[in-house]
Amino acid sequence: MNRAELRERIRACLHPTHELEAITGDHAVAGMEREERALTPASVLVPLVEWPDGFTVLLTQRTAHLEHHAGQISFPGGRAEEGDDGPVGTALREAEEEIGLDRRHVTEIAGFLDLYQTVTGFLVTPVVAFLTPPFELALDAFEVAEAFEVPLAFILDPRNHERRSMLYKGQQRSYYVIPFEDRFIWGATAAMLVDFARRLSGRPPSS
Repeated sequence: MNRAELRERIRACLHPTHELEAITGDHAVAGMEREERALTPASVLVPLVEWPDGFTVLLTQRTAHLEHHAGQISFPGGRAEEGDDGPVGTALREAEEEIGLDRRHVTEIAGFLDLYQTVTGFLVTPVVAFLTPPFELALDAFEVAEAFEVPLAFILDPRNHERRSMLYKGQQRSYYVIPFEDRFIWGATAAMLVDFARRLSGRPPSS
């Protein structure tokens, strides 16, 4: 499959709008009921960088002192602000603030993954976008320790999707891990990537 065909398949597997009713999240991965609670709207940018030899996914390593998700690998993103132009505006603004990604390098918003509810009380809209290199990043040293790319082919391979469990607030909860080199992509970021991989491959969410 060439890049143009893959790009079209990516568009086709995503939601065309962010106005969705179905909510997945940490609870779904853990096999638990969704907790009804007040949620803080947030968005993340799922950046697909189009290189001549294929796509990569741009991710960040968060700094260790943050209040939420300290030290974790994540997409650029954060909570919505009043002046944002919807979830896409939030994702683009956060990417500019966190990693200095100028929105002119975002050539297309491809679509949206399922809304994702985190155990920390956020309702996240994942915004999938195509990026055209070359571009330079300027990391916010307070929030982001590092930015790096993972080949999309690696993300899409189900053999790289591990399911693990941990004790959280007295309950055993399952979560996804995608080991890559010396890093561990886990939690909400890994779950969103697994959802993306399943959508693109045509596998059902329960597989």
